Amino acid sequence: MGRLTTHVLDTSAGRPAAGVRVRLRREGDGTILAEATTNADGRLDRPLLEGEVFKAGCYELEFHVGDYFRARGAALADPPFLDVIPLRFAAAEDAHYHVPLLVSPFGYSTYRGS
Repeated sequence: MGRLTTHVLDTSAGRPAAGVRVRLRREGDGTILAEATTNADGRLDRPLLEGEVFKAGCYELEFHVGDYFRARGAALADPPFLDVIPLRFAAAEDAHYHVPLLVSPFGYSTYRGS
């Protein structure tokens, strides 16, 4: 069965990003499918999607990194350069999709992990 997981790494501090709110939406209708917060390891305690609710299609992850960096005392502009990072992707097959985010206050990258 397919499933979707993620984790967030703070590249500016060289550690997992604990306390980042992550929201998953179905692209198109904007339905919120899941919302969770990263744990001390920068991961979610359970997959955002799995089993029968996992369907092929287009999705959007929202990473609320502005709140994370503010809580850590990072010097941010008002508004911050990065606040909520939307990440659109497609799940084309019934498989495990791991979508990590590597982030600093001024840049980010992502990839399909394993």
